[in-house]
Amino acid sequence: MNKLKLRKMLQSFLLEDIGDTDLTSNAIFPEGQIGKGVLIAKESGIIAGLDIIGEAYHLLDSRIEINLHFSDGERVNKGETIAKVYGPVRYLLTGERVILNLLQRMSGIASITNRCVKLLDDPAIKICDTRKTVPGLRMLDKYAVAAGGGRNHRYGLYDGVMIKDNHISYAGSITKAVEAVRQEIGHVVKVEVEVEKKEEVAEAVNAGADIIMFDNCSPEVVKEYAAMVPEHILTEASGGINLENLASYKNCGVHYISLGYLTHSVKALDISLQVKEGVKK
Repeated sequence: MNKLKLRKMLQSFLLEDIGDTDLTSNAIFPEGQIGKGVLIAKESGIIAGLDIIGEAYHLLDSRIEINLHFSDGERVNKGETIAKVYGPVRYLLTGERVILNLLQRMSGIASITNRCVKLLDDPAIKICDTRKTVPGLRMLDKYAVAAGGGRNHRYGLYDGVMIKDNHISYAGSITKAVEAVRQEIGHVVKVEVEVEKKEEVAEAVNAGADIIMFDNCSPEVVKEYAAMVPEHILTEASGGINLENLASYKNCGVHYISLGYLTHSVKALDISLQVKEGVKK
């Protein structure tokens, strides 16, 4: 993750939650009271986003000490200690919710991604994400996918061309859309075309697409379409693929399978902060 961008994001998230002050923690605990805490996994999964603990707490107080017991991408089991923290009690509690919200979400994304990679069980096909992320959290969401063993699709509209059905409808054809794009973009930018029918696959190949995505196609159809595409063109399957049918896409011949639900329907991994009795400094 980009550390400068992460700090800026965390500063914004903390300000949203704290506002002018943490009324509860600051009223109960004096500045000098020190405490310990442990972050515990309340269920098993893949951990992601551990840098957030230190970055967020140090924005509040640089004296807070963090001892990580795992690295991003590692599996944690229910009941295991993920990290220990030590420092001023008021700041341990002030930063708790923002840190846990992000850590739980990212670990949930990493866990479902890892589950999908294992379920597909095909090293020739990479599981990747989409742009279906929560606005403002894309860097974190995509980092979590990578931590879970997946790959990242384009980050936004700015780093890759993806010609979808609506673009094609407005342009008049795949060929016209690709030609228009090629006249405007630089030579290092990849052009991906979304197709659903056999004739569209052939047109995308002839138009010079760099990547062809088979949208909402069964494993059998994906395999048929992939065989039509020359080796120098990458292929991707997406749409209608879920945990129930993902395994059936094994050996379907594409290079990538993109899954929107990795990030748009994530179930957070349950993690809690359990505090130890504070002591006077």
